[in-house]
Amino acid sequence: MYSSSPVSTCFFLIHILAMVATQLVFMRTVSSLNMTNAYLNHKCLAKQGRYKPGSWYEKQLQTIIVSIGSGDGFTHGYDMMGLSDDSDYVSVTNQCRGDSYGSKCRSCFATAIAGLRRRCPRYKGAIIWYDRCTVEISSFDPQGKFDKDNDFCMSNTKKMNVDSFGEKWMTFLDSLVGIALKDYLYAAGDTRFGTKKLYGMVQCRTDLYNNSCRKCVGHLAVKFQDCWHGKKGARVMGSGCNFRYELYPFVSSAKPRL
Repeated sequence: MYSSSPVSTCFFLIHILAMVATQLVFMRTVSSLNMTNAYLNHKCLAKQGRYKPGSWYEKQLQTIIVSIGSGDGFTHGYDMMGLSDDSDYVSVTNQCRGDSYGSKCRSCFATAIAGLRRRCPRYKGAIIWYDRCTVEISSFDPQGKFDKDNDFCMSNTKKMNVDSFGEKWMTFLDSLVGIALKDYLYAAGDTRFGTKKLYGMVQCRTDLYNNSCRKCVGHLAVKFQDCWHGKKGARVMGSGCNFRYELYPFVSSAKPRL
């Protein structure tokens, strides 16, 4: 705890949780896995407004970014000026993919922050998604919440020639969610699908627990059903949770270093 000025009360929190990757069936390590960190999407949250150069918001935002930049897995930092409902508030949240830890997580965070500054200059609220991490800047506290607006879906243009795919994937996804709820809100694995293997992954931000995580995943699965259903690969990304499936392995089976 510290104070940024004699007349203001500020709070600062850094919460770092290491992500442990637990899988239904551990996948064989493939050297090409987890080697890329492609940009996926971003959203500037215009309703939260923009901050001025040299303002308290800009200074505290930079302080938080530096403070959590060396973290791993899930990191969250915030600061606020005053205690009233209209207090200035700044929050930064980074959620790295469950198999991206250490230097990969920190590198993704740095890349994401640079991407936000370029794509959403001086916005108080913004989200950016990369392969390895999701970073959100906000002027309010997002902890323990998931919104229903900031999400998207990307899918393979090729279709499955199997009518039962939707039911098979939803059953598999539900199994992954069940494992994730018991193990740091991340799970990845594979299951037999006809003559092929279906590889899947699900992750919730680690400040979402139990029903909040399950509701978040369920909401995305229903909202984007027309996008992922029957496709040979898809990923659905939100601010609080995400899931992905492919007909090939796409995450590392190596467990994080504790």
